Amino acid sequence: MELRDIEIFLTLAEELHFSRTAHRLHVTQARVSQSIKKQERQIGGLLFERTSRAVRLTPLGEQLQRELGAGYRQIMDGVAAAKAAARGTDTLTVGTVGPHSWMLSDAVALLETRSPEIQVRFREIQPSAPLDLLRSGDVDIAVLWLPVEEPDLTVGPVIYTSPTLLMTGASHPYARRDAIRLEDLADCAFVAGRSLPAYMEEALHPFHTPSGRPIPRGPQVSTWQEALTAVATGQAVASVSGDIADFYPWPNLAFIPILDAPPSRWAPVWRRVSESPLIRSFTQALSDAPPTVGEDCWCALPAQNPEA
Repeated sequence: MELRDIEIFLTLAEELHFSRTAHRLHVTQARVSQSIKKQERQIGGLLFERTSRAVRLTPLGEQLQRELGAGYRQIMDGVAAAKAAARGTDTLTVGTVGPHSWMLSDAVALLETRSPEIQVRFREIQPSAPLDLLRSGDVDIAVLWLPVEEPDLTVGPVIYTSPTLLMTGASHPYARRDAIRLEDLADCAFVAGRSLPAYMEEALHPFHTPSGRPIPRGPQVSTWQEALTAVATGQAVASVSGDIADFYPWPNLAFIPILDAPPSRWAPVWRRVSESPLIRSFTQALSDAPPTVGEDCWCALPAQNPEA
């Protein structure tokens, strides 16, 4: 059984949905089906029960999930360890969205003062696929909006909260309003991501208004720049954290407060099996660092135990 087939099986065992599995792995749904059928032929039994309404693991599938899961994690951990060794054991690669790499400068300075041997590097996280670089091992830790509810990931203390704004093109009907409410979003079309857990999408781009009206989706985007362009050209809108208005004051963008939207909360996230003293040192620095933007946005919280 090839490593890619193992990955497809384990992902389908988590998602229990062929389309979501294909979306998460960036393959076609037909590729997922073919892989599972091939594995079932090789093993000699059904791994999943499939109906028009649901996908479930069979007892044989549950056994295979238990036995393959540990081995797969060990392989991926070995790859991640080799990447870390190639980068240098004192290098920490941090994934951030939009302007957050700049906003973390105080935390990075504090970490490097405490531990001069540590070098911090940044990689850009695309909001349309916020977990991909973590799962691939290309970043050691990422600062992401909550919730993040993945069994293989650990979420550290909340370090940042911000009001939620609606980002529209300057010609959008809402662009001239002082504020809107969640119910108004039914008249908008939000940009759609490509590898985004539904519950994370719901946190910023809800699927329904409080009264139950559906909120449409517009063009699918792969990068933050594509999202900005889609919004600026009037193809769609996006909900963003308040700091975005400060960093992207484009003349063809408008930012409108959503009065009844909950604030967005941001926290460090890392792979559970890859937790290290380096990651713990950085999360401590994030908790201890003073704010780098206005007090109305950034919340420097007291130090917490990331394992709590």
